[in-house]
Amino acid sequence: MSTTAAPTSIRERAIQSISKLPPFSPVLTKLLASLSKDDIMVAELADWIEKDTVLTGNVMRIVNSAAYGRMGTVSSVRHAITILGTNRLRNIVLGLSVCNMLGQLKLPAGWSSRQFNMHSIAVANLADLLAQHLTIEYSEGAFVGGLLHDVGKLLLAVSCPDEYSAIISEARCENKEIYEVEILKLGLSHAELSQKVLETWKLPIPVQTAARFHHNPDADSTAPGLTALSRGIQMADYTVNALNIQAVADAGKSGTTPEASDPMVILQAFGLGDRADRILKDFEKEMESIKAIL
Repeated sequence: MSTTAAPTSIRERAIQSISKLPPFSPVLTKLLASLSKDDIMVAELADWIEKDTVLTGNVMRIVNSAAYGRMGTVSSVRHAITILGTNRLRNIVLGLSVCNMLGQLKLPAGWSSRQFNMHSIAVANLADLLAQHLTIEYSEGAFVGGLLHDVGKLLLAVSCPDEYSAIISEARCENKEIYEVEILKLGLSHAELSQKVLETWKLPIPVQTAARFHHNPDADSTAPGLTALSRGIQMADYTVNALNIQAVADAGKSGTTPEASDPMVILQAFGLGDRADRILKDFEKEMESIKAIL
């Protein structure tokens, strides 16, 4: 195979693999469609969740976990919504549903679905927390944008496992960003592929754009500087990697400077100041509540 033909062939295989993704569950279909709404009714959300007994059980485990410090027992989805709010519970169910769907993919040796899902949920939670403390365009898309920012990595791992394994190894050995090696070797990055997936799923355009530019938000023309959703997801991604919650173990550096290994430095560079410590504590609480579920 010629050098010029390889990237095109791999690009085609990766894009074609989008059609082979597992089907959405009924709940996930409704949740993704609801992203275009400003809000959803309590009864509507509860009804969707309660039709899936496994999902309902996991929601109960989360809301009754020690992380939320409940003195009594929450026994219904509607009660859980009154505690967490509709948007928070929608995010939790979105995360669980997407992780369950992607967990059906047959991944190559060396890949861990749980590790990938943990990274995705972590970035989603932290991006959402950042959006609550900062002025970010389309902040309501922060959670789902963070949740799906790396879905392109899964498609590359499934569609071209040998080539992608070599890319991960090179990033690790040379301490490079994976997406830089992807572009060099494949002619496209996982971020571009993530955007194509979200376009196929008809997610809101700001979420598609944030996924596409989460490694280079300066190229995102939808919002200036620190207000770009892609910037928030980048900061969440770098911080989560610095906390050693990586999509692929030891797959290269998590930022572009030595300081990028310090979560506090990353968040303070985003203009958070004293709020950075509080955000990290809230993030730890959120992650503690779902660790036993993933």
